[in-house]
Amino acid sequence: MTPSPDRGFLLLNQQRKQKISVPRLRTFVDRLGNDLGVQDLAFSVVFVTDEKIRRYNRDYRRFDKATDVLSFRGDAPYLGDIVISSETAQRQVENSRTLKFEMNLRRLILHGLLHLMGYDHETDNGEMRNIERRFRRRFKC
Repeated sequence: MTPSPDRGFLLLNQQRKQKISVPRLRTFVDRLGNDLGVQDLAFSVVFVTDEKIRRYNRDYRRFDKATDVLSFRGDAPYLGDIVISSETAQRQVENSRTLKFEMNLRRLILHGLLHLMGYDHETDNGEMRNIERRFRRRFKC
């Protein structure tokens, strides 16, 4: 599957454990990309299982455990790839009184996209967290 001509991004669901509304998320990513100013840049969002994201986390970050989201920056003009574990996202929802599954996926997409744009919450003195908070409010996620 290739990105549509009017969108520079691709959403791929490579798991079957959780039901994901790709059309609704596509609309969200389209709006988010416009608001972040990356609407003309290509990137992908891929939903995977815990097993697959654990492998990526182990191979690329040397952490042998599943995580919720990983971002892999690309070479211009390709922004990169966001990989999200739908299983971990679902567990986060089960451990929250307010979080819903699609809302959590939106949060993880936002978080991953900010990383692709070069933000890093581990080193930037709160800049990424502030931007993320603002966009969570704007998009109710």
